[in-house]
Amino acid sequence: MLYVAAILAFAAAVMATPVPTSLCPTGLYSNPQCCATDVLGAIGLNCAVPSTTQSNVDDFIKTCASTGQQAKCCVIPVADQDLLCQDVSPSGW
Repeated sequence: MLYVAAILAFAAAVMATPVPTSLCPTGLYSNPQCCATDVLGAIGLNCAVPSTTQSNVDDFIKTCASTGQQAKCCVIPVADQDLLCQDVSPSGW
């Protein structure tokens, strides 16, 4: 019984994990993040996954801006800091 409970808990965690979307390019810069500070255009500080699911790039930018943060696509999110981030451009650009 404990084995089944562990499997169900693991499945729930996997389903709750954010899935990369078309907000960021596939490959290296595939992690959408809302970052408070950008250092030299490469490092994002105080970053977090957007609080809600975004349907497009413009919503992603607005969601981050509503909390005073910048929408970024990053390579390696570690402990609220992200290495190698790039800006997200509005869809009309």
